[in-house]
Amino acid sequence: MGEREPALVLARDVSVGHVLTARDLRKVPVSTESGLNIVPAGQARSVLGKPIAYSLPAGTALSRTVLGKPQVPPNDRGLVAVALQPGRFPPRLAAGTHVSVVVTPEDDTGTRASSSAGPWSAAVVHVAPQANGQTTVVSLQLPTAGARRVAAIPPGQLSLVAMPAGGQ
Repeated sequence: MGEREPALVLARDVSVGHVLTARDLRKVPVSTESGLNIVPAGQARSVLGKPIAYSLPAGTALSRTVLGKPQVPPNDRGLVAVALQPGRFPPRLAAGTHVSVVVTPEDDTGTRASSSAGPWSAAVVHVAPQANGQTTVVSLQLPTAGARRVAAIPPGQLSLVAMPAGGQ
């Protein structure tokens, strides 16, 4: 394994459009032979004050490709908001979490989603608890076709399951 040099990773979750500060970054040793396009720790000042183009979780290696004008959603992705009741998503759900969007049994409206629908793999972009305390609006980013299908599911018939990155 070759030499190691300090590089920059995110110290905490950041949302799209967030302007980087020193508190957002930490240094980690990375192999110089990794082939990764990570910003070296010595160039930290060059990224401070720059906006993040995507919502990213803590621990993400910082490359210049994630900096710049917000990209929500990126090409071939859709952004959909779902209103969820408590118990339909993990209590500490946060931006950057990978989830599986699952159709759950019908609610009392009598409308039922197709049993062949889902699940869909998505990334949480934003979590907004509503003032009433009974509903939380979760913004999800997923492939365009899946985003359209999720948007068509009747209210009360979706649940989110937290998954490892890339999991389904």
